[in-house]
Amino acid sequence: MQIKVMILALLAFAGSDEGLAQQAIDVDVAGAPNVVRIGKSDQLVYEIHLTNFSSRPLRLDELIVKADGRSAPVKTYAGDELAAAIATVGPNDTTDTRTIAPGRRAVLYVNAPAPAGLASGLITHDLRLSEVVADGTGAIFTVTGGLAKIDTAALPRLSPPLRDGPWVAVYDPGMERGHRRVFYATEGSATLPGRFAIDWMKIDTSGKLSSGDANIPANHYGFGAEVLAVADGTIVAVRDDVPDPATISGRPRPGIADASGNFVMLDIGGGRIATYEHLKQGAPVAVGDRVKAGQVVGFLGFTGQASAPHLHFHLADRASILGAEGQPYVITSLTRLGQYGAIDDFFRGETWPPVDRSETVRDSFPPPNLVVRFPGD
Repeated sequence: MQIKVMILALLAFAGSDEGLAQQAIDVDVAGAPNVVRIGKSDQLVYEIHLTNFSSRPLRLDELIVKADGRSAPVKTYAGDELAAAIATVGPNDTTDTRTIAPGRRAVLYVNAPAPAGLASGLITHDLRLSEVVADGTGAIFTVTGGLAKIDTAALPRLSPPLRDGPWVAVYDPGMERGHRRVFYATEGSATLPGRFAIDWMKIDTSGKLSSGDANIPANHYGFGAEVLAVADGTIVAVRDDVPDPATISGRPRPGIADASGNFVMLDIGGGRIATYEHLKQGAPVAVGDRVKAGQVVGFLGFTGQASAPHLHFHLADRASILGAEGQPYVITSLTRLGQYGAIDDFFRGETWPPVDRSETVRDSFPPPNLVVRFPGD
């Protein structure tokens, strides 16, 4: 569901004794907000598109997320937290990410704790903005908009896409070029296929990705691992013509059309497509095959645009690599072993901090950079 609200605010130019200037900020909640169990807590996840229709730069100073029937805000974004949550579409003309130039669009990525019981109803937003003028006398004003209804549909429960471990759920919702923040404009529409994408990478207990020469993909712990169907379904797309690079350093630099390398798409019903990317050549399935949850549909590889062997997995609303919207889901069972404090700690090859006691987590989406073990055979 998408509800688009145009907010027209009448503002008086500072220092002017006559007339009002009509200013406009377009507030667009792109798709219905989702409440997703991430780890042990529920998170509200969606995007707000803000387009400046005025003739002056506008700075977003505060955004308050409100839910009907609740007196307290669901979430307030301000200061550094607001600056980290918002990004301009295309190059930013200023170092302040909160400033939206005339005619430009910014996207605010909401990842906020959801209060208990927030599973339905309407979400709206109060935005406090200010005109950016050289002498600092720009008008300050507040608008309300971005009305949206929370998606109440039950999230798909997926079986693990891999076996055993340790595996790291590599992603960062705040990463500038991470999956969560990369839109693709195809077929006349901008979509966010990687909204809930995870790069699964296998490590050892010290955080290393490989044994022996790390430049050889086959020496990486995850290389060749069996990739599993996350639910019963039908194979609707397969690409298996991309050769496996012999070395990490000698890998090709594919364009966007080939960035996914070899892939498999599995239609699990309900308008949901499980998408597996960067696979090794030698797919054991073909288009039209019916498969069962846990059946092997591919092998973890190093094809396409990748820095190391890994499995890119996401759920989409259609069988398109770039022209689909990423969909939320939960994994039926995984054992939590530890978690990196930040994605950079993982990329530096640091040892992952273990939990005091490993525990099995059910029906949850993995938090960023969680170290897990999946059930074996």
